[in-house]
Amino acid sequence: MTRVSRAPDDHTTMSSQSFISFAGVSKSYDGVHSVVEGLDLDVARGEFVSLLGPSGSGKTTTLMMLAGFESPTHGEIRLNGKRLDDKPAHQRDIGMVFQNYALFPHMTIAQNVAFPLSVRKIGRNEQKARVARALEMVELPHLAARRPAQLSGGQQQRVALARALVFEPSVVLMDEPLGALDKRLRESMQYEIMRLHRELSLTVVYVTHDQNEALTMSDRVAVFSDGRIQQAATPTELYENAANAFVANFVGENNGLTGRVVASEGEWATLQLADGTTISGRAGAELRTGGEAMLALRPERAHIAAAAAATADAARGEGDSNVVHALVQELVYCGDHHRVHLKLAHGESVVVKVPNTQHRDLPALGHTVAVTWRRDDCKVLAAVSPRVAVTADGPTQVSPSSSASPLIAGVN
Repeated sequence: MTRVSRAPDDHTTMSSQSFISFAGVSKSYDGVHSVVEGLDLDVARGEFVSLLGPSGSGKTTTLMMLAGFESPTHGEIRLNGKRLDDKPAHQRDIGMVFQNYALFPHMTIAQNVAFPLSVRKIGRNEQKARVARALEMVELPHLAARRPAQLSGGQQQRVALARALVFEPSVVLMDEPLGALDKRLRESMQYEIMRLHRELSLTVVYVTHDQNEALTMSDRVAVFSDGRIQQAATPTELYENAANAFVANFVGENNGLTGRVVASEGEWATLQLADGTTISGRAGAELRTGGEAMLALRPERAHIAAAAAATADAARGEGDSNVVHALVQELVYCGDHHRVHLKLAHGESVVVKVPNTQHRDLPALGHTVAVTWRRDDCKVLAAVSPRVAVTADGPTQVSPSSSASPLIAGVN
């Protein structure tokens, strides 16, 4: 799913205008192992921030601490400048949407949506008016008298969203709300949530393990691993300029070619593969000559050419600056493109996406071809990432990430 473009704003650097603030937040259940450690994150009013990561990375625990269902072991959480640590969940002015909807089966849809208003002792007439507005927002006013069991999964999720919005909270938290829906319905609900975020200027913190969902919907994405933020940035920055090997492998698809750094000077670095081939790209942080590294290359950035022609172009300094030779092992039809699976001489695998407008140029199985790409379309990253998380304000101490994988990664 393609991210909807938005006008540039100040959401990239939040420190001077944070609405939600995590400062040095850690959470441990046994006093020894931290499930969240040293968390620093600011969210602006009206911003849509996704917490993205694999299972057990700390993203849901972070959301639960903000909601008031968990308490931080260390650090503080603020909303609009006020500490939340001592406030129970029902006093935090926060709406919550869960994956399992959490609707009351014995109540009508209208009664479910009205429940947060009843808890807050809102008058009956005001309740009726607010429920009507909330159901209009999610385009379900005609189902007010039905019960949850009479609705589809997508309709139930829209009811849960209406219930979270009906009392006009300062913040809406969403914990993998679309995880139980099928692909078509999930994409429809993504646009629905984006529409409400835009029209109501909502502040949204959204937890997901689905990278495409995070890239599509968010103003910024914080990528979690091992209880720490590896990188917090715009979707474009995450995808095009990963801070470390973990982010490159987790966000989107990545060809990770591993080798040793033979040169690193200024903005460029050169990597030598196991078969002696040298390739170059933009230099990441913490590279050292002789050290292990990974060149991160997106499958759509690579191209397939006749081996002899590509080698001649490279020798003349023409065309793409990187060339590797590989054996075509598999051609996979994916609708709008083909995936060409190739193996390099030293055993590493590469995948190239070829648009179907170029299907006549597909190589034959078993043939050796050249895979080419420009050096500014890839990045050389330390194989074991440094203990940093990168934001728009620069690096801050955070955590190690897993070592780079030489294979395609990040496919859900």
